[in-house]
Parts: sequence; C-alpha cells; structure tokens
Amino acid sequence: MHAVQVPEAGGDFETVERPIPTPAPNEIRVQVDACGICHSDAFVKEGTFPGIDYPRVPGHEVAGVVDAIGENVSQWQEGDRVGVGWHGGHCFTCDACREGDFVNCENALITGISFDGGYAEYMTAPAEAVAKMPDDLSAEEAAPLLCAGITTYNALRNQGLRPGDLVAVQGIGGLGHLGVQYAAAMGCEVAALSTSADKEDLALTLGASHFIDASSDDAAEALQALGGADLILATAPNSDAITSVVGGLGRDGSLVIVAATGDPVEVPPMALIQGRKSVSGWPSGSANDSEDTLDFSALTGVTPEIETFPLNEAGTAYDRMMTNEARFRAVLTMNH
Repeated sequence: MHAVQVPEAGGDFETVERPIPTPAPNEIRVQVDACGICHSDAFVKEGTFPGIDYPRVPGHEVAGVVDAIGENVSQWQEGDRVGVGWHGGHCFTCDACREGDFVNCENALITGISFDGGYAEYMTAPAEAVAKMPDDLSAEEAAPLLCAGITTYNALRNQGLRPGDLVAVQGIGGLGHLGVQYAAAMGCEVAALSTSADKEDLALTLGASHFIDASSDDAAEALQALGGADLILATAPNSDAITSVVGGLGRDGSLVIVAATGDPVEVPPMALIQGRKSVSGWPSGSANDSEDTLDFSALTGVTPEIETFPLNEAGTAYDRMMTNEARFRAVLTMNH
C-alpha cells in the first residue's frame, strides 16, 4: 500500500510503500477512503508530542470501510462504513474507564500518534475506537467531522443549552464554521465572531443570526447589546482573542474553550463572580460521541467546507492548513 509518513521529528512528509497491516486480535483494519488534515497533525510533523515513535503515519480524521477484523472482534463486520477519530482506544480498567469516561483514560491511545493513522490506504485500529458512519455522508464529508465536528458538537451538546439561547462562536474557521451550523441546528440564536469581515456572508449562510467583526467592533460589548451570551464557544487558537470576549457573557454564561492553544487566557475573578460566569474546556470525545456527531450531521445536513487532495499531495494540503489558506478543512482522498 501507499502511505505518507514523517520519518523523524521535524522531517518532511514522504510517500512510501508499506505492507498492508494485519489487524491484531482486538483490532479492525480500515480501507481508508478519506482522511482529514488537522492542525494537531503538527504534533507528529514537529515532534512536539512526547513518546512518538518514528517513522509515523499521521492522521486522525479517518473515514473508510472495515476491510478485515481481528479474531476477538464481534461488533464489526467486513464492509461496515466506519470512522476513526483522535481517541484511538482505552484500557477499560483505569478509574476514568470504570466510570465510562473513556476520553480521559489514563492510558488512552491517540490515532496517528500512538499508532499509524490515516495518511495511508489502509490502517488498523482498536475495535473500541471505531465509529459507525451513516450512509448519508460521503467519506470526504465525514472525515473532518471525526475531529473538528465532534469537538464542536460534543462541546455544545453538553452545556445544557436550550433552544433560543444565545451562542457566540469565536472564530469562523475549521472548527468554528461547524460550530455555527451545529448551534443553529440545535435551535440556538447564533452570533459569529471573526476578525475577518469577509466571512460575514458565509457565517449568515451557515446559520448565524448575527455577525460581529471583532477587528473593528468590541466583541464583548456587541454581545452584551444582544443580551449577553449564554455560551461562547472559543474555536480560534488565539488567547488574546479569547480573553477579549469574556466580557460578552450573560448571567450564568459559560466560555467553553475547544481551541488548543498553549498560551494563557487571562480572566479577572470579578468578571466571573458577578453573574456566576465560568470558563471551561472540552475534549473531543470517544467513538460513541463520534457516532452521535455523524448521525446528527446526517440528520440536519451539517457538513464541512472542504478542499480535497490526493494522498501524494499531503505536504501541500498540510501547508495550506497550517497557513490558514484552506477553506476550511483539507481532506486526503485515496485512489484504491
């Protein structure tokens, strides 16, 4: 098979031929149809995630078909359409797993980091990391939903939102353009916040009721003029921009951060105490959360805006994603 690997930390992508992998007893093999490129793939490219063995095939937004099953696997059959996301398996025995909190497993595996991912024509994955994919979604549409989709959908649906609540989505990019669609599909009043004024028409088309140009307007004041946000979903990894919107929260409002940035967000305690406001984060989710994300997306017609590239152009696709030129998710497609 053909695969694209990173030979060493900081190395360039290289297309290689590898043997098609054989699934272990508790694994399935996926014939990959599409794999999204995520900003987190930089962990593999640059070697900034501890414990990566090289060479490594990145990719944790994998959509395809079950091609072979390990001898201990009973829940999957050859031919099943499936997806594999960031969460690549769990131990079942740690305290988090015993409470069903698989995404916080103390020994969790990560697709494309702990083991080879989807920048390849075939890959193997633990059976518990696999999500069923509905027929109503193409592989190219489904792939980004297994990271960008689940991250925004799962965060939104766990905040106790009610139809009519004001949800502000900070950043209209790979995550944010899905967050707007999900919040609107949940019946919320959506305010899109962006420093790119040219994204207004897109945001309104995706379901936003309001567009706030954060490059020229005070986003917090604009949200307060709308009554204050019940929830602000921070999707753009810019800590200063996230800090600037805290003042837009309404009474009992919550800022939920899904943008993975290492820089601190500064919040004055009084800004939280008055109005019982909060700041929290949310990880993506496990395979059952991916299934819910895919099913809800198929039900409501939420799909990502994508650019597709053949596998051997992974480097070009990755560069477009890293420079924010991709609109909005880059997806590799396989030619079986």
